[in-house]
Amino acid sequence: MTFYEDMSPYAYWHRETFTDTTTGCCFLSFQPQYERLNIGWLSGDQPWASGVAPADFIDRLEAVLAVQAVNEMLGLHDCELCPPSEEQPPEWYKPRPGHRRSSAGTGEIRIPGGPGAAFAAPTLIGHYVIDHGYVPPKAFVDAVLAFDPSGHTSAEYPWMRFPWVPTDAVLYDASVE
Repeated sequence: MTFYEDMSPYAYWHRETFTDTTTGCCFLSFQPQYERLNIGWLSGDQPWASGVAPADFIDRLEAVLAVQAVNEMLGLHDCELCPPSEEQPPEWYKPRPGHRRSSAGTGEIRIPGGPGAAFAAPTLIGHYVIDHGYVPPKAFVDAVLAFDPSGHTSAEYPWMRFPWVPTDAVLYDASVE
């Protein structure tokens, strides 16, 4: 995974493709009209803030990770912070022994940051926070605590639980690309 400094402008993917894992909604894809800020794009060779994250933050972050998937890609990214294992690695979706979350990821999440902004984090952020003691910036922690992943819908797409979906958003159609 490429390292991006926390709070730097997001530039990894040009559009947003959301999947709501609780409703079975396939994809809602659009060019975002809001600013995206990087959070938790860690690398083994770059420093990152560590400590103990608040338990209520961890609970809310896990709730978001359970329902939201953004820009899921083909292939997996293994955690660069975990030491290589000499044993057979677990299935990609199962945590390593002694860990609470999987050390492989395929996508991202979005957390509303404020008017016209969202935080963009890899799904591995749960593993980084819970299993490696990564502590994101306070602005992100506060935004996660303020976000209710089950309570946001748009009039245009009521089955998609996320704010700021533009009125001109179009459903993803693989036959077009």
